[in-house]
Amino acid sequence: MAHIWPIGGGKGGSGKSFLTSSLGRLLAKAGRKTLLIDLDLGAANLHTMVDVPYPEKCFSDFITKKISLLEDIVLATPFPNLFLISGAHDSLDIANLPYEKKIKTLKSIAKLKYEYIILDLGAGTAFNTLDFFLASQNGIFITTPEPTSIENVYRLMRAIYLRRIRHYFSAADFKMLEKKVREHLGDDSINKPENIASVVRKEYPEKFALIKKDFNSFHFKLILNQLRKQDNVELGSQICKIIKKHLGLHVDFAGNIAYDEHVHDAICQRVSFLDRYPHTRAANDLRELNRKMSNSLGEQLILNYL
Repeated sequence: MAHIWPIGGGKGGSGKSFLTSSLGRLLAKAGRKTLLIDLDLGAANLHTMVDVPYPEKCFSDFITKKISLLEDIVLATPFPNLFLISGAHDSLDIANLPYEKKIKTLKSIAKLKYEYIILDLGAGTAFNTLDFFLASQNGIFITTPEPTSIENVYRLMRAIYLRRIRHYFSAADFKMLEKKVREHLGDDSINKPENIASVVRKEYPEKFALIKKDFNSFHFKLILNQLRKQDNVELGSQICKIIKKHLGLHVDFAGNIAYDEHVHDAICQRVSFLDRYPHTRAANDLRELNRKMSNSLGEQLILNYL
């Protein structure tokens, strides 16, 4: 089974596709057979980051059963060992996949013969984003130093936390849980995951033990992108501490990526930033992040919904 890295960010423009393509390029260059999957459904653009022309086949061909096997929509890229499943001409109709189609997709992804599979997810907190992020234990959050971006990535983490808790309750039982939270802590308390967790701990101790064990198996990471000289280099670590305090989630700060105006130039020119500007600080940051994350994988990942 491949190592699977879902990459999510609460806000568009945080650098998900740039990070996905860069990590894929580094892994492929090291001889690792790597697949990038563009799951920003309805707004996909990953193909432009790896210099693939407008694709003839894409993810929706698999979802609509026009093409029956997921491996048959895999595209080669100009880079050896690097492959792509595009979402380039997916319509907005598939932006919210039915649950059974998500399961079908995850099972198909698990069968693909690659060493690494990187999922480029959509911005925001749609169920597609949450479920694909939770499909692997090694999810990666990316944000920029702007307050709006930080707030949005926190919302994404909070939504992922609540989505995972709901996995342990039927729809009726979760409504009962929400009712108990309001009774114990007031109407506004339902918006705070820590309040829901406290009621689960008290009212459903067996479920709470399972949920706690579940979250302890995740190895979430946070990357701070576009860090400028005047920004606080400790900001990423501080965000992780806040997440731990309010959500009880352990998120490792993987590192910063320096701001570099050449990133924009490389994207516009449809060339690899790492190849065109290999000696920049941002390129060094990307190589260090790839090294750290690759070395931290001690076991194969488990698709949690299978």
